[in-house]
Parts: sequence; C-alpha cells; structure tokens
Amino acid sequence: MKRILVPTDFSEQAENALKLAAQFARKHDSEIYLLHMLELPLDLVDPVMGSRSNDLPEALFFMKLAHKRFSEIMAQPYLEGITVHEKVQFHAAFEGIMETSKECDCDLIVMGSKGANGFKEMFVGSNTEKVVRTSEIPVLVIKNDHPEFRVRNFVFATDFDSEARKILPQVIRFANFFEAKLHLVYINTANNFRSSEDSELQMEEFMRDSGFGNYTLNVFNDRTVESGILNFAKKLDSNLVGIGTHGRSGIAHFFNGSVSEDLVNHANRPVITFKL
Repeated sequence: MKRILVPTDFSEQAENALKLAAQFARKHDSEIYLLHMLELPLDLVDPVMGSRSNDLPEALFFMKLAHKRFSEIMAQPYLEGITVHEKVQFHAAFEGIMETSKECDCDLIVMGSKGANGFKEMFVGSNTEKVVRTSEIPVLVIKNDHPEFRVRNFVFATDFDSEARKILPQVIRFANFFEAKLHLVYINTANNFRSSEDSELQMEEFMRDSGFGNYTLNVFNDRTVESGILNFAKKLDSNLVGIGTHGRSGIAHFFNGSVSEDLVNHANRPVITFKL
C-alpha cells in the first residue's frame, strides 16, 4: 500500500478520509496524493477556446484559494513526517479521480461520505458511487472520524462464485494490511436460498489453495442481502465491510433504491469495495 489517493473538497468528511489515510501512511510508509478538482467552465480554464478571456483572473483566484487550503491542511499535526503530494486539476470530479489514480499508480482510494444519509448518497448517483462502481483499485468510503482505526474483524460479503474468486487475493491482502481476521459470508435469503450442504461445499472450494488461514466461512440468514450484511457485521462488531462490484449488477445488487430507511440509517461502518 505505497500510494493512497484522497480526493478532497475541503469538507469535514474529506478531512476524516485524509486523517485515516494518514494513519495508513504512517504505519506502512506510504505516500498520499491529495487531490482537489476545480470544476470550472472550459472557457475559464482555456480562454483561447472560449469567449470569457476577461474572466481568467477568476480561475486563478480559485486555484490560489485551493492552494491556500492545501497549505492549511499540510500544517496539520497528523500529516507531520508523511509525504503528501498536492494536486489540483481542472476536471469533473469523477473523471479527475479516475485519471489521477491511474497516472499516480495508486493502490487505494479513500473517500468521505456525508451524514446519516451518506450511504444512500454514496451509492445512488453521486461521484462517490461512480468511483466505487468503476475504479480498478479498491475504494474505502468512510463517514466519521476514526482517531485510531483498528480492524479486528473484516467482513467480506460474497456469493462464493468463480468471479468473486478473482478478487480473493486482493481481499486477503487487505485483511493482512489491517491485521484483521477475515469473515467471509454468504447471505441466505428466501429468494436466493442455498442449503447448508451446498453452501459449505462451495465455500470450501472457494478458499482452497488460497494459502490463507486467518478466516471463517459463514452463512447468515436474513430477509434481504442488504440487511444481512449489516446485521452480520453488527453481530461480529466489525468496523469494516467489504464487497465486490462490477457495475449495476454488482454493487447495485447490494445497495440500490430498494434499501430501507432503517438500513440507510444504520449503515455507518466503513465500506471497502473491490472491482470484480
């Protein structure tokens, strides 16, 4: 975990994400790429292409303001001794985050999400949802400040199929990164029921030859996949939930418009996603 990308809009939630990234960087000698996107009209960015050349000072003003805020952040004690690369780009947020993650060869994206309804915002139509759905590297999304982020139990929800098997090495890598016990879980629902015998055989095959021993295999019964994941995580007192995603048929299968208000209100745990 040598390069961590943290997109920021200088909000409290974005700073929470940066603080968490700083903990990782300090422990693992990583570098942080702190990215701010200035979503300005094209003719402000390149007045030659537009008709508002007199407004160029406005673009420079926003650039200077961004650098001023960067300077204030860089002076925070939690970043002392950590290599932080300041990046300001003129892009739409989603495109800029994706481009920077590739250019800087980042290993992880850490993003903040807002308030009690943040989970709903995160997975329905926001920039964060787009990043989560399309990023080729893992994305960790948090809501709250975590002064000391320790993961004892890492819950990874999966259907244990061959496609999910492809990201197992990444999941194991993060379990080792967090020094956590990995709890793989299949959520059994009435609409997608598996017998205990079938589940056990598939789970054992899933982990065969993984070379990893610090894990448990679980089947958890619930009314929906969404509530099952969070109820299982609550039962284990896990402060990290992982899932795989491959677009609408992936993460949207877990978190979409059908998620109840109760689930949204209780989905306060950090979530890390892996591209299938």
